[in-house]
Amino acid sequence: MENFQLLLGGLESALTPMNLLYAAIGVLLGTFVGVLPGIGPAMAIALLLPVTYRLEPTSAFIMFAGLYYGGMYGGSTTSILLNTPGESASVMTALEGNRMARAGRGAQALATAAVGSFVAGTIGTILVAFFSPALADVAVELGAPSYFALMVLALVMTTTVLGTSALRGFAALFLGLTIGLVGLDLNTGQPRLTFGVTQLVDRLDIVVVAVGIFALGEALWVAAHLRRKPAHVIPVGRPWLSRDDWGRSWKPWLRGTAFGFPFGALPAGGAEIPTFLSYLTERKLSKRGDFGRGAIEGVAGPEAANNASAAGMFVPMLALGLPVTATAAVMLSALQGYGITPGPQLMTDHADLVWTLLASLLIGNTLLLVLNLPLAPLWARLLRIPRPQLYAGILFFACLGAYATNLDPFDIGLLLAFGLLGLMMRRFGLPVLPLILGVILGPLMETKLREALTISGGDYMTLLSEPLAVVIYVLIALFILGRPFIARLRARAEQSADPDEFEDEKELSKS
Repeated sequence: MENFQLLLGGLESALTPMNLLYAAIGVLLGTFVGVLPGIGPAMAIALLLPVTYRLEPTSAFIMFAGLYYGGMYGGSTTSILLNTPGESASVMTALEGNRMARAGRGAQALATAAVGSFVAGTIGTILVAFFSPALADVAVELGAPSYFALMVLALVMTTTVLGTSALRGFAALFLGLTIGLVGLDLNTGQPRLTFGVTQLVDRLDIVVVAVGIFALGEALWVAAHLRRKPAHVIPVGRPWLSRDDWGRSWKPWLRGTAFGFPFGALPAGGAEIPTFLSYLTERKLSKRGDFGRGAIEGVAGPEAANNASAAGMFVPMLALGLPVTATAAVMLSALQGYGITPGPQLMTDHADLVWTLLASLLIGNTLLLVLNLPLAPLWARLLRIPRPQLYAGILFFACLGAYATNLDPFDIGLLLAFGLLGLMMRRFGLPVLPLILGVILGPLMETKLREALTISGGDYMTLLSEPLAVVIYVLIALFILGRPFIARLRARAEQSADPDEFEDEKELSKS
């Protein structure tokens, strides 16, 4: 009951005319960027992150809520109309959604994706409001060994789930941890990996890293494979659902929410697995036999799972300071940009900000449905912009955002370096998320490790001194041993796709 009252207080703070305006701007900007081919919500937030740095924290995070859900909706639009998922979690949406669009039912596919996102996001946000404080209360009592083990769990599970190779995932994680070491050693004050460059002493700005890897890397990758003709976009009318569509969609929405939220709330590697599980479940339960030809259940379930997982990721992010998705990692960097330390104390030290953020998620989710359903034809026309002009604009705003962070031209050079790194990672199939998580969690892991070793006098067995830490390491071992089963599950889901239509799916999953 107390949590419900706090959520109502957050709604009261968020429901001011100015904050509603920020939420609406966030929804429209997030959708605008997210609907562009190959751009997911993480890249949308990374690209627009510098825009919010001149705002108060409350207003900024209300805009983030709109950016977040707007970017999610934009990703489903490209999946359905262009057969181009912006991230691996949208592959299942594209599987049936694009076939619906080719059959003249693109409007219905967009509508069930939008309503499913609203249902799953609303339920997920309410669950976050009730689970996060309880988890934060428990997390405050955790010792350094358990907290270190939790971060190892988040990194290992995320790294082994993404991409086609665990080795490539760990290579990307190693790069991220190395980048996270750049700067002064927090204990000794000695510079590490700075190569005598004074601008590197204060550690690398995560905004520059994220924008370079996501936005600039993606733009360079597309430029390297550029087709100058505009993408073929399937025409779409006003999204609507018939009574039969509603009847076929509401159960998949709820089942998808049930699949997605637990995977988001636990350090389990994001929305990829629950969307696969949702698609397989709906295919198994379907009695119409139209899967593979545009079944609306194949859009409703995975899209709800995707958004429920996206809402669930706020549980570890707010209660533990652990980002388990690329979007969470970018939002966590925004918290740090305001001088706010993520972790168990966040729920008590910045309670007003946290509850206003949760309330703004509900508002952003509602505005997404109200504003974007009527604008679906407009977003479809946006996809006709020629790629050279489109990505030239992305490069301009990426450079402007990187420069605006510290007003230092050196950051432009760093942006280019990380953009080239992002391009090479895509070229050689290295997933991006482990690198970003390594940059953010690496310094936190180092702090907790040194804290544990200092207390124990340098005895590494202290890392196994707490029962929770032992349980986590056992779970890590079981997860690594069970990875072949996960790979077979993914292969089974992908077998239902036409290989000719999804020839780029592996490349998409790497990013």
